Amino acid sequence: MNPKVKVLRLLFVALSLLCFSITTMSADLDWQTFKHRFLAQDGRIIDTGNHNISHTEGQGFSMLFAVAANDQKEFDHIWRWTKKYLQDPQTKLFYWKYNPISANPIEDKNNASDGDVLIAWALLKAAKKWNVPEYLTESDTIVRSLLKYTVVEFGGYKVMLPGRYGFTAKNEVIINPSYFIFPAWNDFLRRTHLAEIKTLINDCYRLLQDIDWGRFKLPTDWISLSATGKTYPAARWPARVSYDAIRVPMYIKWAEPNNPILVRWSDWFRAYPRNSMPAWENMVDQSTAVYPMRGGLMAVRDLTLGQLSLSDTRVLVSDDYYSSSLKLLSVLAAAGE
Repeated sequence: MNPKVKVLRLLFVALSLLCFSITTMSADLDWQTFKHRFLAQDGRIIDTGNHNISHTEGQGFSMLFAVAANDQKEFDHIWRWTKKYLQDPQTKLFYWKYNPISANPIEDKNNASDGDVLIAWALLKAAKKWNVPEYLTESDTIVRSLLKYTVVEFGGYKVMLPGRYGFTAKNEVIINPSYFIFPAWNDFLRRTHLAEIKTLINDCYRLLQDIDWGRFKLPTDWISLSATGKTYPAARWPARVSYDAIRVPMYIKWAEPNNPILVRWSDWFRAYPRNSMPAWENMVDQSTAVYPMRGGLMAVRDLTLGQLSLSDTRVLVSDDYYSSSLKLLSVLAAAGE
């Protein structure tokens, strides 16, 4: 064989292996950085961009990362703290927020359904990876509680409310589409075969598809669902595609990489040069952030467009907890894990 051809073939194989291993290597390597920066000694995850509080979102994200990195020691560490301090003994859901400097760290007894989903999903994955039946029992209990307390039928759709309290009214309910964690719901369906979960998945996809308002017909961070089945930006929040809604394409890409609704997100991302993509846009008045996307937001953009690279997923000193989380989540989404 021609030496040059042999070298080229070896180079091709090496590059292929590198591309194949980016998701697995980066999840592990960046988990080391992530836990060094954000995991406290007691097992709680510190949200450095939000007054150093902890919340179920961060606990759930980090449990997922620990499973992906095959780090059972830290998984148990995080889970034990979460169960001890945040789990409601009555509902088995979790108090969403823990403020370590408050006289009463659990001031709000409400849950956040996305945090509950993430915790249950991580436990399900951990049970399979490490063959621990107790994790599976805990996961099943949380899923049953989510269905009981947060899933409702309204306006012709079955949806998951953002929390048990505070999101329903006579003529509308408030929903947060970034709480529609489709890949987790898919795993819950495979585990339980419950028709209720299948309907939830199908109806939430349909709800997103039925959005017919705003620029690019994208869901804003918070939306209202009326009793007639119409959706519109929720009045209590700016009509922005912002730090919450950025997770929507990531979860859809994770669950169904070829779902046609992703075209709407691709159109929005491509409407701006990559380096000047605004961090948020108001879909009603088209005002935009005066600062660009960076960090984890950019990782989600690149994931959605099929352009995610290793450099997108490295956790940098400039990344806060949420930016770092989006980077690691994008890695897992790209890997379909």
